[in-house]
Amino acid sequence: MVVEKATPVDFFKSNVLGHPSGLFVLFFTEMWERFSFYGMRVLLVNFLTMAIVGVDNPGWGWSAENAGALFGTYAGLLYLTPILGGLIADKFTGYRWAVIIGAGIMTLGHASMALETEFSLYFGLGLLVIGTGFFKPNITSIISEMYEGKSDKKDGAYTIFYMGVNAGAFFGMMLCGYLAEKIGWSWGFGLAGIFMLLGTLQFWLAKPLFGKVGGVPDKELAEKHLREEESKGVAHKPNPFTLIDKILVAASASIGFVYLINDPLSKIANVNLFPEVLPVNFGGEPLNGPIGIAIIGLILFLILVISRISRYSRIVRDRLIAVIIFAFFTVFFFMSFEQGASSLIIFARDNVDRVLVGNSATIFNVVNALLTVVPLAIITWVLYLLWKQTFNKIPGSNIILGICFAGIWALVVWMLFREFTAETTEITVSWFSILNSFFIIVFASFFSKWWESKYNPSAAFKYSFGLILLGLGFGLLALGSSGVAEGAKVSMIWLILAYLLHTLGELCLSPLGLSYVSKLVPARMIAFMFGMWYLAIAIGNKLAGSLGGMIETVTQEYDLSTFFLIFTIVPIAGGVLVALLNPLLKRLMHDIR
Repeated sequence: MVVEKATPVDFFKSNVLGHPSGLFVLFFTEMWERFSFYGMRVLLVNFLTMAIVGVDNPGWGWSAENAGALFGTYAGLLYLTPILGGLIADKFTGYRWAVIIGAGIMTLGHASMALETEFSLYFGLGLLVIGTGFFKPNITSIISEMYEGKSDKKDGAYTIFYMGVNAGAFFGMMLCGYLAEKIGWSWGFGLAGIFMLLGTLQFWLAKPLFGKVGGVPDKELAEKHLREEESKGVAHKPNPFTLIDKILVAASASIGFVYLINDPLSKIANVNLFPEVLPVNFGGEPLNGPIGIAIIGLILFLILVISRISRYSRIVRDRLIAVIIFAFFTVFFFMSFEQGASSLIIFARDNVDRVLVGNSATIFNVVNALLTVVPLAIITWVLYLLWKQTFNKIPGSNIILGICFAGIWALVVWMLFREFTAETTEITVSWFSILNSFFIIVFASFFSKWWESKYNPSAAFKYSFGLILLGLGFGLLALGSSGVAEGAKVSMIWLILAYLLHTLGELCLSPLGLSYVSKLVPARMIAFMFGMWYLAIAIGNKLAGSLGGMIETVTQEYDLSTFFLIFTIVPIAGGVLVALLNPLLKRLMHDIR
């Protein structure tokens, strides 16, 4: 039996805010997954590095270096497993089933972490890595399939989807962080698991809305689409993996995986899977073993990429080269941006004045109430619009969403009441992390309209704006912490302004990366190339964890300002360089905007 896709026309008959209702089912699915992911993520480094004694809510007392090594490996693996998850979905399960499988595994991972033992922590992180591999590339691939033939709408759709990502991150970091820091760590980890389970159920129950989109792959339909692409001159010829390709894939992937595992293992357990030094001199000194082997793995991977790209037709080859150039700059963006999960957590906890009394506490609590209630009201209104459009077709999914929002409202009211009635307000460390998501909720629609207007800048300039704004945010932190005596606290305004600039930079770059991959890559390669895109983010995340773990060392040897200057200079230099490459990238993209 041939499986037919639902056409874009079918989807656009029932719309919310000018987009198919199905987009907003995916919006909420991703929202609850991000609630769980970011709710746990904002706790991890704080929990690991929190002192064992002398505090009301003790952690494990790890060094920043060890916590950064574990976080970097976890975050890096999160963006590598989507390569495999995308391939499995393309060939066997289809996108929807892959999302369900991934969400179920992640639910078990969050439940494991709530136990707070060493084994359950590592086991839970492993399940999250595997589950994300199935979930992450395939939910975005469903959007790509839904918007087939409507590429002019894709930038706006991905930006709206990204707003759902950050709505989940906002409430996840706020509520999981609040419960963990005020009540106990296991409460925060446990809440993340509950909403992961509910998000899985609401997506499963929304299946009738999607028809055949994201279903089990059909070979006859794939061949039909290939013929359509060939008629347009954009499809690639069959490019099967040769024996050498397979050897290079196996070798580079094995080296990369073992390197990621070896880094925290060598630091935390003092077990090194690589030789400490290689029999190669570099500047008169023997080359560090893990670093040297990682370089070998990178060289092998570059040989593989260059070899395979050279075999495609010219237009496809050029567009794939453009994707790789953008991926290169993506590494440097996330290397700095993901300090928000490592060094900025430690900075907010140890170096920012977070205790407020009297009028200052009252003003903060009022602002915090507005900051929380207004976005929640907006997202609830989106749920109401979806409910009106789809309740008759997917009542179970809508009811689960209603239960989720009732729970969120109850937690928010409890939290605000508790803070308003307290004599002293101590802002949680996790509160600063929500600023990124709040600013995205505020500014996402503006950027969506900008990208759809006649003033839409080129891809290279979007990247340039993103990197430069990110660097300027760290420049503010370097300025705010300059000359601060050891043990002194800095004003929270510096961190708030930094998060604002980081967010504006993120909106220029991060959500549009997915859109450009979907537009530049042939349809039959889409899930795999999403996975390749996440490889660049994986490298950036690993670098972020490793460099973020150096905050204590750099501060002791120099000062905090020097540490933040590293993340000021690198992104700004990258932003200038990608702007200079604009003419080349335009030619490589062949009129794709």
